[in-house]
Amino acid sequence: MVALHSTPVGSMATHTLIRGADLVAAPWKNGGGVTREVAAFPEGAGLDAFVWRVSIADVAQAGPFSRFAGIDRTLVLLSGAGMLLDETLDETVADGAQGVKTHALTQPLDMARFTGEAPIDARLVNGATRDFNLMVRRGAATGEVAAWRVDTQCTLSADVVLLYCAQGSVAVALGDVSTQPLETGDTLRIDTPDALSCTVKGTGAVLAITIRYT
Repeated sequence: MVALHSTPVGSMATHTLIRGADLVAAPWKNGGGVTREVAAFPEGAGLDAFVWRVSIADVAQAGPFSRFAGIDRTLVLLSGAGMLLDETLDETVADGAQGVKTHALTQPLDMARFTGEAPIDARLVNGATRDFNLMVRRGAATGEVAAWRVDTQCTLSADVVLLYCAQGSVAVALGDVSTQPLETGDTLRIDTPDALSCTVKGTGAVLAITIRYT
């Protein structure tokens, strides 16, 4: 995680700015794209040990998704013409063929939720895409993703909240703290917000990720 600064907010909460320009790209093992980790818990945990992980992926070619047993996944299209995710189901359909459920992500901020065990094959609509990924270990935490078209006012209460600027530029005000500007690709991480007021204004869109430990 690229933490440029951490600032107290109220009596307990702190917020950390993570600049998208500072994220480090790592290639996939199969060469199908690259991923940039935004944040994870515990910090520095490997793919077999994280409780939750947020990342940005550039998908360059069609192919199967890696399996992550015990993980719940949420994927959001950020840019590109999109992709079709074909999930092979356990049940069979006509003529004994296996059923397939297709998650269509063809517009920015289209969202798909599926388990890490699910057999998923990705088909690109027309060229490479960029996607937002939330992965949460089942039984250790729960996570939700909501797309906010600014302007938005709300109250934050969770163990961790991440506000990812998916489009344009926005300004986030937390409680009585000075406003924090975010550009596309930037993330504001808020730890232990407890009934913390939040106002988001600007010309873009924000993905709000809420994580609670179980």
